[in-house]
Amino acid sequence: MIRKILAFTTTALPLLAFALTPSSASAQSSGNYPVSVTETLCGIAGNIKCGNQSYCLELTDDGSFGRPHSGPAKLESFDSSPLSGGTFQVIGKTIVVSFGVGSDTGEDDTVVLVAPANASTGTIGVGIYDLAAGGSEASGLATFGVKNSCSN
Repeated sequence: MIRKILAFTTTALPLLAFALTPSSASAQSSGNYPVSVTETLCGIAGNIKCGNQSYCLELTDDGSFGRPHSGPAKLESFDSSPLSGGTFQVIGKTIVVSFGVGSDTGEDDTVVLVAPANASTGTIGVGIYDLAAGGSEASGLATFGVKNSCSN
């Protein structure tokens, strides 16, 4: 009888520990990602060449926005104040990140990043950056770097 209890305990404890720990899949997408925005065009007509930008995208994957891989986001620029209060969701194999921002004229603007993503490996592919204010004010190519490799 004692052998059966020991065998049961030996099997049950690791399963219980696994069940009580936070989901490793959920934690896979948390972290920071360097983002390089290039080939940027500005203006509603998209005919003004803009400068390239570098950012650090911080994601907290806690499932708080309706998808298993979703949560708050923050976008830090190395030459302006950070955008906080953003959200992200991984839908299928695509990540969508958005930030509401105010403009100089009082309009509500939105910064959006969309790219292919693999939540199980925590990788994000090359995607699109867009600053929308009624029309597209600026758009470009968003290249995501290796997870947790932002540098100041």
